[in-house]
Amino acid sequence: MNYEIIGGNFPAAVCKMKAGEAIKCEAGAMSWMDPSIRMETKSGGLGKLVGRALSKETLFLNRFVADADGEITFSACTPGQIIPVEIQPGKSIVAQKGAFLAADEGVDLDIFFQKKIGSGLFGGEGFIMQKLSGQGTALLEIDGGVVEYTLAPGQKKVLDTGYLVMMDETCSIDIVMIKGATNILFGGEGLFNTVVTGPGKIVIQTMPMVQMVSDIAELIQRVNK
Repeated sequence: MNYEIIGGNFPAAVCKMKAGEAIKCEAGAMSWMDPSIRMETKSGGLGKLVGRALSKETLFLNRFVADADGEITFSACTPGQIIPVEIQPGKSIVAQKGAFLAADEGVDLDIFFQKKIGSGLFGGEGFIMQKLSGQGTALLEIDGGVVEYTLAPGQKKVLDTGYLVMMDETCSIDIVMIKGATNILFGGEGLFNTVVTGPGKIVIQTMPMVQMVSDIAELIQRVNK
């Protein structure tokens, strides 16, 4: 994928396509493009359609094909960053719902079920996440800034819910309940934290949109009192 990230804190990815190339993206991700590029809407088969329905993602993916050289632009839904991730055979990643923006046609997008139900119910990242495999470049949306860690085997990182964007498939995810009644009642961190265990790379976002919306709603309530 030949791309350029523009827009600063309101990012968009401008992708230059050669005749015959194709890119797929979430429904509604395209912002503008040249007339030499045409759109095809695909479900990917009944199995993937059901999986996307369970994960509450858009049911269909859009495939853009260049009949001649041209440009197409995909924009993020929220302020933050767009990061490229290189997907290779044997090196799949798992991403939170809503992180996927666009990818080369060689990247396969599927659902990923949390092996531990507790992690899915209380971990904040959801029971069903997205798995990206195959080969090519994928573009992911990040709320706020990006922080990356490479965890050694057995090394752990404790995160507040919603902050994990992606991890290598070699990592595992679990939850831990916050200890102490005072911490739970007055600490403002909720009941659970997400624990990610290596080996592998993890990507964290500094301002999850859910957290930002919650903070704004709380501020509005204070102002209206």
